[in-house]
Amino acid sequence: MANTFHLFFCSMSQWSQVQQLEIKFLEQVDQFYDDNFPMEIRHLLAQWIESQDWEAASNNEAMATILLQNLLIQVDEQLDRVSQEKNLLLIHNLKRIRKLLQGKYHGNPMHIAVIISNCLREERRILAAASMPVQGPLEKSLQNSTVSERQRNVEHKVSAIKNSAQMTDQDVKYLEDLQEEFDFRYKTIQSLEQSDKNSALIKQEMLALQVMLNTLDFKRKEVLSKIGRVIHEIDMLMSNMLTEELLDWKRRQQIACIGGPLHGGLDQLQNCFTLLAESLFQVRRQLEKLDELLTRLTYDGDPIPVQRPQLLEKVNFLLYNLFRNSFVVERQPCMPTHPQRPMVLKTLIQFTVKLRLLIKLPELNYQIRVKATIDKNVSTVSNRRFVLCGTHVKAMNMDESANGSLSVEFRHLQPKEMKSSAGSKGNEGPHMVTEELHSISFETQVCLYGLTINLETSSLPVVMISNVSQLPNAWASIIWYNLSTNDPQNLSFFNNPPAATLSQLLEVLSWQFSSYVGRGLNSEQLNMLAEKLVGQQVSYNDYQLSWAKFCKEHLPGKSFTFWVWLEAILDLIKKHILPLWIDGYVMGFVSKEKERILLKDKTPGTFLLRFSESNLGGITFTWVDQLENGDVTFHSVEPYNKGRLSALPFADILRDYKVIMADNVPENPLKYLYPDIPKDKAFGKHYSCQPNEVSKPSDGGGKGYVPSVFIPVSKILNDSTDPHSPSDLLPMSPSVYAVLREHLSPTVIETALSSPYSTD
Repeated sequence: MANTFHLFFCSMSQWSQVQQLEIKFLEQVDQFYDDNFPMEIRHLLAQWIESQDWEAASNNEAMATILLQNLLIQVDEQLDRVSQEKNLLLIHNLKRIRKLLQGKYHGNPMHIAVIISNCLREERRILAAASMPVQGPLEKSLQNSTVSERQRNVEHKVSAIKNSAQMTDQDVKYLEDLQEEFDFRYKTIQSLEQSDKNSALIKQEMLALQVMLNTLDFKRKEVLSKIGRVIHEIDMLMSNMLTEELLDWKRRQQIACIGGPLHGGLDQLQNCFTLLAESLFQVRRQLEKLDELLTRLTYDGDPIPVQRPQLLEKVNFLLYNLFRNSFVVERQPCMPTHPQRPMVLKTLIQFTVKLRLLIKLPELNYQIRVKATIDKNVSTVSNRRFVLCGTHVKAMNMDESANGSLSVEFRHLQPKEMKSSAGSKGNEGPHMVTEELHSISFETQVCLYGLTINLETSSLPVVMISNVSQLPNAWASIIWYNLSTNDPQNLSFFNNPPAATLSQLLEVLSWQFSSYVGRGLNSEQLNMLAEKLVGQQVSYNDYQLSWAKFCKEHLPGKSFTFWVWLEAILDLIKKHILPLWIDGYVMGFVSKEKERILLKDKTPGTFLLRFSESNLGGITFTWVDQLENGDVTFHSVEPYNKGRLSALPFADILRDYKVIMADNVPENPLKYLYPDIPKDKAFGKHYSCQPNEVSKPSDGGGKGYVPSVFIPVSKILNDSTDPHSPSDLLPMSPSVYAVLREHLSPTVIETALSSPYSTD
């Protein structure tokens, strides 16, 4: 129904949720499971896989090694189980998979961590997309059927070109054999005495040789024509469809970097580039063979000396362009400490970046040395200058990547800021620093078959920070840049940043939640964010939002920007309420007006959880109550921030929370999570311990002390609908508190309850 929240309250595993998706979403899931990470393993080890931190392991070799070993142990345990069940097919598949995993990742365990982390993230994104009423505009554009059709056409044309080049090889071989026969017969006649040459038999042979020479001329022209057609087909393919495919891949990479759909297709591109390179080198050898034939035989009107130089020049030109376009940044610069914030680099902190040459030829293995530099021949928007410390020259090879691609990964680069005599650094505000864009450049040289080709490529623009406090605004810059432009090197972008379409921005904001905290936003939650950004009376599809509105201007009546507010919520979820968020129990983004509409007709004691709009990184809960005269009233607790949540888990707060009403009897007012889920059913599995497990006063604690717990208590006054602050947490066990209630006056208890709740 419109204007209502549809939250999925479930405790099932992520994989169980994936299996319940519609077929169109299951087809998307099927696309990213292959021999690199078989779906059988994902299915059999679902809960174990989801309980490991693959994201951290993707940048920690020691941790990745342990996880790989544990994964193989888990597979062995499954093998033992299915062996007892005598499931022959599953036994066979698991043995094959174990051998595959062992062989593929033994030397590079971080690669499987990257793959599994990406698969889990992509599952979360698809689950989030499935909960949306319609597919987002960005994702829809990336999954355009026209793009898929072009991919198939490119692969088909590349295969056809390869076949044509091989067929031309046979024509050249036939031409060579024909010329050798002609050469033999011609030299035989030339060796005869002059008197013998006048015989009728010899004259007949000379006529046959003339016919053979005419055939040779025809075949030379035919071979040159076929070579020309192959070259033309390659030229057309490279100029049109292949270039578009590469640009599309780079755009998909941009979107994936800011949380969007996992970008694939690089292996397919590598296959196309490699086959085209092989075809061009094959054509080049054919032209060399024609040159060889030319040195042994030429004649008036010979087409080889006229056409061959032009064809060879065109082949070399295409090879230069093919190699230049094949040198790509496979994985953008990223600090291992912040794997979900790529392209934000901190001075003196290591980052990783991976490059690939899409032309995979064995002759190039360990023969190409790549050099990394920063801001090469580029003028940035400030006087800040950097150098790269660490190993900045490495050789590309086929051994480090699990798929055998020709690649190189820099793992120990560190940016260092150079001292500036101008002293401008201190005058730059925080936004100036995080809006400066820099470029990591890479250069190398390929020497192959007499060709020397210089290659250069660059990362997407990066933001350099010197303090981790700058990271949120730096990440906002990365989001805005990659959302707004597909220009890979517009370092002056923030001199005049363009507006962004609100509908696309909301889609990207949902990705921040699905990729960073495991669950995206539904349409109602996104509507609330839209209203917070631009108000209610706009069309979200057409509205253009400015960069300043998103990240620089304070929200009305607040001392912080929209992005700072949202980033604080992401941090709160990640560190303090992640399981509750993933389960869908936190409605989160709902205004105070909306929550009252939702709660007013519900059973007294029904509550919902929402993020504070005035306190950074705060979460509160509101419950509905009914007065004696039948009127409905609402109570909102003062927001809990990370300081309080570090002392007491939020699920325990919900379980133990008490209010003291006018009759001084403490009770927990929270009965049902909206819409009608019993509180303990929703949060029971997240409680740190059950109340009856807490020791009684007579029980002996450690060193003679009675064990204690914190209990959040508030008091509601007769003339107030809002309870007092829960910041005063009584350090006592529930049973001790019950005893004190019997022996102490309400006035004494009230001394622990002060500061009124905020209006949030």
